[in-house]
Amino acid sequence: MFFSSCGGKGVKQSGVAVPREQVAVLLTDSVSTLISDSGITRYRIEAPQWCVYDKTEPPYQEFPQGIYLEQFDIELKVQASLKADYAYYDENAQQWTLRGNVHALNRKGEQFDTPEMKWDQKSHRVYSDTSIHITREKSIIEGVGFDSNEEMSKYTILNPTGVFPIKEDE
Repeated sequence: MFFSSCGGKGVKQSGVAVPREQVAVLLTDSVSTLISDSGITRYRIEAPQWCVYDKTEPPYQEFPQGIYLEQFDIELKVQASLKADYAYYDENAQQWTLRGNVHALNRKGEQFDTPEMKWDQKSHRVYSDTSIHITREKSIIEGVGFDSNEEMSKYTILNPTGVFPIKEDE
């Protein structure tokens, strides 16, 4: 009989310990998940990477390679969507920070483009102090800063500019 085993001679241990709060409790690649409410599918989230840090203060979730979200109606038709290059969710504050090529499409078909957007779930408010470009059916509105309800159906543009069609008789 011939036996072989690992003696551990090639194994080296590092003396560096990483604090628990700096390590993600969940690190998931290629996420595609559906979220339902009362048995009805309401959202789909897709992300190349999802990290959950539950021992930090505050605990947070991070989507370092971006996120894509769709909201469905009862017939599973897409009502609204959101895309960003980076997303961060503060669990205690219940606040999302979206950065880098943020594109949101509301139920009216209006397209919102901004470099950064925040969504406060407690106050049901979406806002930004950066540039905003809104493409509507017959107009384009631009400005620096905006404030909106979370459906992005009622919003205020700060420092607005825009292109609006005008009838000649007006």
